[in-house]
Amino acid sequence: MKPEFLLRLPRTFKWLAGAIMLLIALLWLADRLWPLPLPRDDLARVVLAEDGTPLWRFADANGVWRYPVSNEQVSPYYLEALLTYEDRWFYSHPGVNPLALLRATWQNLSDARVVSGGSTLSMQVARLLDPHSRTLSGKFRQLWRTLQLEWHLSKDQILSLYLNRAPFGGTLQGVAAASWAYLGKSPQNLTRAEAALLAVLPQAP
Repeated sequence: MKPEFLLRLPRTFKWLAGAIMLLIALLWLADRLWPLPLPRDDLARVVLAEDGTPLWRFADANGVWRYPVSNEQVSPYYLEALLTYEDRWFYSHPGVNPLALLRATWQNLSDARVVSGGSTLSMQVARLLDPHSRTLSGKFRQLWRTLQLEWHLSKDQILSLYLNRAPFGGTLQGVAAASWAYLGKSPQNLTRAEAALLAVLPQAP
């Protein structure tokens, strides 16, 4: 005769499978009811010369200077500095880095002040697309949007959103607008020092 706990295993697996299916259904429904607020094509326009130098620059309808740029049009020095400073595990984690959150919580508690945020690049993009208050409910909202980003977009697409929408002070958004405004050059031609400067600037624009 089989032990009692072995007889209960099939029933346990059924309950577990049912709970997983219910969770998936609820997440699918929530994704439909509260869709990810992906941005419209509202980037500012730039007229370039043959060598890539901007001849005329135009802000968008809200007065924001945000020039379109692809991942390939940004210096690898900047991408390296950005990922090293902001989120070195960006291509490995599912949007949220539990270790980074635990480290940030420990540092903040130890210093009795906010010294580290623990937000991944995906979480920062989620906050840029759907601004929220810095409350517990706001944090849950940010986590939900982060999960949606990871479900619907690739890592390179999420990185592209950050490159085009990170705040650089005033009405400057995106690394291309910041590079031209502060350094007078294309983001593709940044030196290591310039890349490091722009990588940390969104934290204190």
